[in-house]
Amino acid sequence: MLLNRTVYKSIKWNLVLVALMGGLLLAGCDRQQQSPPPHVPEVAVVTVRPHKVVLTTELPGRTSAFRVAVIRPQVSGLILKRLFTEGSDVKAGQALYQIDPAPFQASLDNAKAALSRSEANLSAISLKAERLRELLADKAVSRQDYDDATAALKQTEADIEYWKAMVKSARINLGFTRITAPISGRIGRSQVTEGAIVTAYQPVPLATIQQLDPMYVDVPQSTTYLLRLKNLLKSGQIDQNGASQKKVGLILADGTTYSWKGTLQFRDVTVEPSTGTVALRIVFPNPENILLPGMFVRAVVKEGVNKHAILIPQQAVSRDPKGNPLALVVDSQSKVEQRQIKIDRAIGNKWLVTSGLNSSDKIIVEGALKVRPGATVKAVSQGKTGASNAAGKRTNQPTAPAN
Repeated sequence: MLLNRTVYKSIKWNLVLVALMGGLLLAGCDRQQQSPPPHVPEVAVVTVRPHKVVLTTELPGRTSAFRVAVIRPQVSGLILKRLFTEGSDVKAGQALYQIDPAPFQASLDNAKAALSRSEANLSAISLKAERLRELLADKAVSRQDYDDATAALKQTEADIEYWKAMVKSARINLGFTRITAPISGRIGRSQVTEGAIVTAYQPVPLATIQQLDPMYVDVPQSTTYLLRLKNLLKSGQIDQNGASQKKVGLILADGTTYSWKGTLQFRDVTVEPSTGTVALRIVFPNPENILLPGMFVRAVVKEGVNKHAILIPQQAVSRDPKGNPLALVVDSQSKVEQRQIKIDRAIGNKWLVTSGLNSSDKIIVEGALKVRPGATVKAVSQGKTGASNAAGKRTNQPTAPAN
């Protein structure tokens, strides 16, 4: 009897354990059937579309006056008057300085008097030479007398020409005592005052006149850039935009954009050996005298037009340890693919991509940190992820229990 009870208890506990294990297995299967599917991360993408882009480059440069006239005296003398206001605008031909004209007036009068004396002697000497020529035919005078009269006549004629030249020279020097502006423009400060002694063609200028409208802007451009630009034009990646190609913008030192466009006048043909650059000269109108000589500016020079430019947001580009640019692309199977790309330059807040991407590629711009190459993702157009997430949050919020 005791044995039968023991066997009965053992069988009873075995049945209980089997029942418990069966319940656990059923619960586990139930949980597996009710578990949600694996989460697919959502990323924001933009679709690559070619655009027509005008390519430009900014080059630093400095302004210089369109014309510069350095005022120096052409005769020596004493400055009697300064006839302009420093820093004012002057016109071509306007009087600037007056040198004491008295010595030059005296030289002119002296030359005129000598000329008159030579002209007065000419008539008598000419008549004498004519009479001696007639007497020589009759052998009434010697040949020597006639030759002396002829020589005197020629000397008097030469004296007349000499004094005519002296009168002209004295008149020119007298005119140089009144120093005038050779060009129109703005004159700077005067280096001399009334009472100063100046010498002809002295190294120190009296003043400087600069024409400020229009103005030159001289910028250096590297030969490497020029060669790259020629290769792009030759390969057809960019086209030059006809007459508008020579139009140049200008950014002032404070970052503001200059109101008027300039015109590219020429590229120098000589390379500066120390810098490896060539000079570009651009002409800008300056009606309000905003530009002054020596100002630092940046010229926006047009390279050409890229009719099939690929631009992607800058946040869509990452870098590998070597610094090479990378982009994540969602393919047709909704899988992430990593692409190595080449970047030309930044245009605004976007990169200009030259290779590695094709039209209609979907580039990940948001959510790139949540995915890896090869992962399956849900691609949503940029700008719609926030609304989608907000809608999901509203749907998943628990409802408050009814009272």
